Amino acid sequence: MAMEIERKFLVVNDQWKRSIAGSVHIRDGLVAYENGKKVRIRITDDRATLTLKGYHAGLARGEFEYPIPLCDAENIMRTMCGHVLAKRRYLIFFEAMKWEIDVYEGLLAGVVLAEVEMAAVTQHVAIPDWAGQEVTGDPEYRKVNMVAQRVAMLDAAKA
Repeated sequence: MAMEIERKFLVVNDQWKRSIAGSVHIRDGLVAYENGKKVRIRITDDRATLTLKGYHAGLARGEFEYPIPLCDAENIMRTMCGHVLAKRRYLIFFEAMKWEIDVYEGLLAGVVLAEVEMAAVTQHVAIPDWAGQEVTGDPEYRKVNMVAQRVAMLDAAKA
């Protein structure tokens, strides 16, 4: 089984911007979600994927990702996804590890998270100064929960 092993952190300052090695624009659409398992459509610049993610088991979870035609991804996002999230993902290298900084736009504007993927759960990761509180297992920072919170705030503001 394909496995994703990652840690997530809040970003506490802009020092990471001095080390940007590249960036991509990403749109994510949630097709299905049940008890921590999800099916997602992602468009990264001009490439599209369908991703299935399993339950979290600590830092690890099963993950399967398949390329799909861009026009199919656009159609799925338009017809089968609720809120499509947009972000700019920046690539940073720190202490021989690849970090990804996600700067959200639109509904989640203001959210900035750092992720580092590891080869093994026991792998040592040096934490940069710009990475603050670890939120890896915090349900508040799961996208589905962040979206629900923002939507509730917007609805309350309209009332």
